[in-house]
Amino acid sequence: MAPVSDLPEHWEARGKPLTLFRRFEFARYGETRTFLDALAALSEARQRHPQNINFGATYVNVTIEATGEALDASDCEFARAIDALIAPGKA
Repeated sequence: MAPVSDLPEHWEARGKPLTLFRRFEFARYGETRTFLDALAALSEARQRHPQNINFGATYVNVTIEATGEALDASDCEFARAIDALIAPGKA
């Protein structure tokens, strides 16, 4: 697993299978929908998709499964790219 210091801020490493998890929270459904649309576009452009996306009106839970047997730089970089979809101070 990637050392804890290498994990993107606000993401947590979870057990088996190895994953990165983050919950994004929004004030309104429109913000949630905008984020989901941007996440879909990012995933298609990179040909990499989160293992699981769970959402409600004002939140999105994202789970990224490790590409190998351990979390690596590409997993953390994908998480940071997802983070970049939100404006500073949001979620």
